[in-house]
Amino acid sequence: MAIGYLSVQARTAHNALPLSGVHVKILDYMGNTIYELTTDESGETQKVPLETVDKSFSNNQYFSGTPFFSYNVLAQAAGFDSLYITAIPIFEKETAVLPLTLIPMQHMQRNPSLTEIFIGQPAVAMQGKRIQQGEESQQGYVLRQVVIPNPITVHLGAPNSSAQNVRVSFPDYVKNVASSEIYPTWPDAALRANIYAIITFALNRVYTEWYQSRGYNFDITNNTAYDQYFVYGRPIYESISRIVDEIFNEYVRRQGQNAPYFTSFCNGTTSTCQGLSQWGTVTYAEQGLNPLQILRAYYPNDIEIAETNIITGVLSSYPGAALKIGSRGPDVQAIQTYLKRIRRNYPAIPAITDADGVYQNSTKAAVAKFQSVFNLTADGIVGKSTWYKISSIYTAVARLAELNSEGNTLGIGTVPPTTILRQGARGQDVITLQYLLNVISEYYPNVPAPSQDGIFGGQTAEAVKAFQQAVRLSPDGIVGPQTWEALYQTYRGISQNVPSPGPEAGTIEYIVQPGDTLWSLARRYGTTVNAIQQKNNLTSDLLLVGQTLLIPSSLASSHLEYTVSAGDTLWSIARKYGTTVNAIKNLNGLTNDTIRIGQVLKIPQN
Repeated sequence: MAIGYLSVQARTAHNALPLSGVHVKILDYMGNTIYELTTDESGETQKVPLETVDKSFSNNQYFSGTPFFSYNVLAQAAGFDSLYITAIPIFEKETAVLPLTLIPMQHMQRNPSLTEIFIGQPAVAMQGKRIQQGEESQQGYVLRQVVIPNPITVHLGAPNSSAQNVRVSFPDYVKNVASSEIYPTWPDAALRANIYAIITFALNRVYTEWYQSRGYNFDITNNTAYDQYFVYGRPIYESISRIVDEIFNEYVRRQGQNAPYFTSFCNGTTSTCQGLSQWGTVTYAEQGLNPLQILRAYYPNDIEIAETNIITGVLSSYPGAALKIGSRGPDVQAIQTYLKRIRRNYPAIPAITDADGVYQNSTKAAVAKFQSVFNLTADGIVGKSTWYKISSIYTAVARLAELNSEGNTLGIGTVPPTTILRQGARGQDVITLQYLLNVISEYYPNVPAPSQDGIFGGQTAEAVKAFQQAVRLSPDGIVGPQTWEALYQTYRGISQNVPSPGPEAGTIEYIVQPGDTLWSLARRYGTTVNAIQQKNNLTSDLLLVGQTLLIPSSLASSHLEYTVSAGDTLWSIARKYGTTVNAIKNLNGLTNDTIRIGQVLKIPQN
């Protein structure tokens, strides 16, 4: 019997936080449990073998049976709603990596709800004609440059349907579509030709603003009558993932033109079209044609593969040359800074001890572990795919930390405002609204994150509508009592149920209070102003009330743990252990005196 593999990764919607301790059951099609697994500190399970059928069947267009075995996955975690993913295809010698985006339970929600996601067969095996619209869209394009939309907004239905939108990174979108369209067992040249067509089709939609110019609030749909297949929550196959990481910003165009060519395609058996035949690419690959030759067999002979480095949503562009042992300079320092911050959320990444801007063994080890965690080739070299992945994960984790620190100054967790907000409103309540939406967007992939500018514009209205749709309220974009209450319940559910990443070993996480200075904090915690500045990448002595600082301190490793009992207060605990209320609050990152029975507190020891 042939063997394929499955592994599971449980993380927040944008990978900002891994979810450890998630209980995962893998079941066969009859519901029998085959494995019971638990995610580790990186949110991952081990890779497990599963029986399937010989890969030759998935390479034969005339095979009328099902060329894979299907399995189901049930994921459960305390404080989160459960997920049941069914009909996951497993192919011989292929590893399917299943992402689990668990949604935190609402505040005071007693029992988790269950969401079911059906995966099913790839589109290449489906019956019916594909009617892809847009051949004429190469005329009169809107954008001046080819841009990688990161994230890309996908509508989960026909354009005029009331289906939800989800926002995913562009590489993840391409991986999902390729895993949903074709078989991962195909020859490398066939996979690459299809992936080029998938990338270019999506970029054509973005470049021409095909949907945005028609008044829609998304970039592309997952409906094969209009676009290409995308199944939210599906597993990604490693053979496809490796190729996409290498070529996600490369696309097909005609020589002398900038616009992405309209790369229509169909399976070539039950559905035929003027574009690429998916099954035909297998035949050409087996004949020895390379990806460009395969593409030219279906599209004009003057097409070429071009590259764009204009990628939205990332901090800086790839420097153009891989970073490795011996590399030096600001690009190395940038990667080191990003990885040090990512390590707080992903502690499996080892510490970097190399000098700033110098790529030596500890930087290589950190890069290699990062690559392993995020399914990249673990060679310890920062090439294009690793650069952009590190940049995007840093953006997610840093943004989440920034939101957590800002929330402490907004009075979140008390009573929702009584105001009714709609487009055109301004002020502090709008900032609070935008902050709540930003936090929620990290866990709800269908809710976009608006800018926190205190102005209720179109971007904020779209985020409000998406949130209302997610919690089954009327999506009118107006924030009245019901929407305020739902926002607060959702936010408090996140605060209550999501484990926050702790500070690095040897550090204390401290929230700046009125009157604090770097000098006073350095004296209080037995460190120096320079050490605090370096730890937090500060360029001046300016501090903001509510700002979160990491303070290197011997106190961080000198503490005991105490479990709160009935009747305890911070004052009584401080007296019992000969310390102060402020010292306990500082060590535990507490912003008020509220503690709960069963809570584990760190108590500083002098």
